[in-house]
Amino acid sequence: MSKAAAVAADTSAKLVIVCAYYPSSDREVEHAQDELGGEAFQVIGSAPAEQTLLEAADHARQSGAPEVETVALVGAPVTSLVEAAEKADADLLVVGSRGLNTLKGRLLGSVPSEVSRRADCDVLVVRTSR
Repeated sequence: MSKAAAVAADTSAKLVIVCAYYPSSDREVEHAQDELGGEAFQVIGSAPAEQTLLEAADHARQSGAPEVETVALVGAPVTSLVEAAEKADADLLVVGSRGLNTLKGRLLGSVPSEVSRRADCDVLVVRTSR
């Protein structure tokens, strides 16, 4: 997030933060309510995505991004990110490196590599894990 916010700040660009998620099934919601009680709201519907977006937007603003928009989308990460970039007419899509150097990522493909192949705009992959 810091890298995307820095790029947005340096270029006075709008930063659109996208979080893709799948809603919890009724069974998952019931299990969460049993296990988490009052904290179950964190896994119901889009609550985790909304919290993630809120925290990311706050961080981006603190890092100097002049304009921040957040979008929560139901769906697969690659499709959601590519479609959001197209809808925003983005010049640059910034994606984290998670999964890029894993065995699973090498065999099955990772979000960053697939986004890089499918996006119509430039893609910047930033290190998000070590």
